[in-house]
Amino acid sequence: MPQFFILIKRFVGPYKGYVALNIICNILSTVFSLFSFVLIIPILEILFKTNQTVYEMKPFAWNIDVIKNNAYCYVSSYIDQNGGIQTLMMLGVLLVIMTALKTGIAYLASYYIIPLRSGLVRDLREQMYDKITDLNIGFFKKHKKGDIMSRMTSDITEVEASIMSSIELLSKNPIMIFIYLLTMLVLSWQLTLFVLLVLPVAGYIMGKVGSSLKRKSMLGQQQTGQLLAQIDETLGGLRVIKAFNAEKKVTSRFRLMNETLRNTTNKINRRHSLAHPMSEFLGTTTIAIVLFFGGTLILNDNSSLTAAEFIYYLVIFYSIINPAKDLSKALYSIEKGKASLERIDVILDAVNPLKEVKNPVAVKPFHSNVRFDHVWFKYENDWILRDINLTIEKGKTIALVGQSGSGKSTMVDLIPRFYDVNEGAITIDGVNVKDMTLFDLRSYMGNVNQEAILFNDTIYNNITFGVESATIEQVIEAAKIANAHDFIMETEEGYQTNIGDRGGRLSGGQRQRISIARAILKNPPILILDEATSALDTESEKLVQQAIENLMKSRTAIVIAHRLSTIKNADEICVMHNGEIVERGKHEELIALDGYYTKLHRMQSF
Repeated sequence: MPQFFILIKRFVGPYKGYVALNIICNILSTVFSLFSFVLIIPILEILFKTNQTVYEMKPFAWNIDVIKNNAYCYVSSYIDQNGGIQTLMMLGVLLVIMTALKTGIAYLASYYIIPLRSGLVRDLREQMYDKITDLNIGFFKKHKKGDIMSRMTSDITEVEASIMSSIELLSKNPIMIFIYLLTMLVLSWQLTLFVLLVLPVAGYIMGKVGSSLKRKSMLGQQQTGQLLAQIDETLGGLRVIKAFNAEKKVTSRFRLMNETLRNTTNKINRRHSLAHPMSEFLGTTTIAIVLFFGGTLILNDNSSLTAAEFIYYLVIFYSIINPAKDLSKALYSIEKGKASLERIDVILDAVNPLKEVKNPVAVKPFHSNVRFDHVWFKYENDWILRDINLTIEKGKTIALVGQSGSGKSTMVDLIPRFYDVNEGAITIDGVNVKDMTLFDLRSYMGNVNQEAILFNDTIYNNITFGVESATIEQVIEAAKIANAHDFIMETEEGYQTNIGDRGGRLSGGQRQRISIARAILKNPPILILDEATSALDTESEKLVQQAIENLMKSRTAIVIAHRLSTIKNADEICVMHNGEIVERGKHEELIALDGYYTKLHRMQSF
């Protein structure tokens, strides 16, 4: 429970007014329900003619006996003047009016709580999305994408369906139960004390079932995340699955996971469904016990209650059963939702290791160099980069080559601070990148990756992604430099054509040229090209390579390349092996060394 109330406290601030109105309406609704119930007593006494007492009006006082006496006095005089049938009709009309007031105010209570419920869920979604966009890339290497999607969808839906729907019950039922119990105490404190001794037993039984429900719910959400991860992998690798005739393998694995989730869900829902019948059975049993105990007191003349008042007492007690059942269901839902909250909090409580300094250095135009100064880096235990020293002068093109796993991509990821170095420093114009804001640092750079990362949006919006207030003329100019304008104009809606999920409606070369046009429009002084042509066919590679050359003019460029033919003209080529720069120089110089680079060159030539 503490985690739940901490979360509510975290989000409920803007909605305090709605909470106050809801509580006021719930109090008024409960009071009107008591007044409607109290009319049962004179109705019963008129019908069964059980009360022959003669009443006299007393001066008003805040005393239950005085109020009760004067009410009976008024009803008795009304019966004498108008007869029992008309009095019965009058009491029935009054009962309808009281019930209308009760239900109308109950609706207002629900009306005012709805903005709180929907607002809490909206705020939770926004906080999760903000956190995901803020966390460093390393966090997402430890968590499967499908599992994160599950936390943002099914877990939040679980919170909305179980906990947020319970807020209304928690803000309403305790008030009703308190007022009803207070009235019962006034009517008969002996009988109410007996009730309070019986009720905790029922509460304990339901609590035991609720605690087991939380454990199963946590397991169910984990299995849902695994299932979503499997679906995401299948959609991403469908071409490979079909090429290797592996449909049966992935289908059988999916069915096994799906069946496991089904079994867990069955157990959760069966326990959840147990809440209503269990609470109804325990409630009926309690009523039977109270009926026997109270009836015994009345029959033995040990109670101040009349028979009609005892029925009124039972009506109030029975009215507690529904809010008590709703409260128990809310407690079940909270136990179920707490499992989802714990999974959500894994993301919300995640600490971003990339810290920003309190007094960052003001950004200035890039004018000198980017420098790696004795840089060491590791993801966990093993060193990925070892004592890297490299100076990239403004306007120069530096190429990084080497076998897979040699640390090339890690090097370029350290410049925009996707990760922080463990030892040493990276500087831009002599300023440590850690002393800049992440926004200022990354504004220096443009990235073109091996896989063009595009969004399910128009070509125009993909090119202008991250660039504020770009004109259509600037977008067209960037597309022309990237050799993309011609094929864009051949699409059905030109720059307003939607390119589908991850740019799936375009070819690989077209996607890459859109990516290059985006980098051109940003016009960054430093370019990072991570194997931008390695996944393309020969014709597309030529077009993209020409676009890259247009992009690199008068810019500082760091190029990762597997195809050595694309970096022959680089100002300096750094050959990496096991996290170290083992050779550096121009193409001809490295060939003359007859070392690692020459070996790579011969293999590619062959």
